[in-house]
Amino acid sequence: MMKIRTNSIDCARHEFFSSENHILVLADDFLETPETAISNACLQDFAKITPQYPGIRAPLETVIADAWAETLGPLLDAGFGAAPDGWAIQAWYSIVTTPPDQLIPMQCFPHVDGTNPDQLAMMLYLHDTGHGGTGFFRHRSTGLEALTDEAYPRYAATLQGEVRQSGLPPARYVTDGAPHFERIHATSGAFNQAVFYRGNLLHSGIIDNAADLPTDPRSGRLTINAFFRPR
Repeated sequence: MMKIRTNSIDCARHEFFSSENHILVLADDFLETPETAISNACLQDFAKITPQYPGIRAPLETVIADAWAETLGPLLDAGFGAAPDGWAIQAWYSIVTTPPDQLIPMQCFPHVDGTNPDQLAMMLYLHDTGHGGTGFFRHRSTGLEALTDEAYPRYAATLQGEVRQSGLPPARYVTDGAPHFERIHATSGAFNQAVFYRGNLLHSGIIDNAADLPTDPRSGRLTINAFFRPR
């Protein structure tokens, strides 16, 4: 079993960024034995699941995911507001594998996981590749850093207009976000660190465009990522 370290939850810290006071919850040394998670990942049948993710994924075992949701409930409640009926979870082992020149346009921009601020995201970094963690971005012309149902139409129309005027960005992973975005914060991507944030924040993985992207869980940019929603 891939158990979460009790001390990691007890010592988790809140980090705030930007004038809008967005919150990250960071838990270091998250798993008791992260090597077990890597070994488990090696047993999975990875595949491309969605067009948005630039790599391959495999579902996290249900028994593990359910145990994590129960353990993490108090941490999520404290950081983001209580879910009285608990938190539902979806989680995957994920490896970024797509070469930069093979990215499709949507993968070359910061993105959101949805427009509901109550949907939370987790990234657990299980690699030591030289690739980074997760970057957070502001759309320069609208000033938006998070998208809601109300804000999304204005954001989409503005960005589409910018692309019509200046063209699509080159096929490469997002770095500083230029020219249409600016990076306002980033996590370190430290090994065995878990970070939690609202999924409607504009964000992107920090991938070195010049570095290799192996498919092997032991040498690639392996993460476990999850979405949490109030039940």
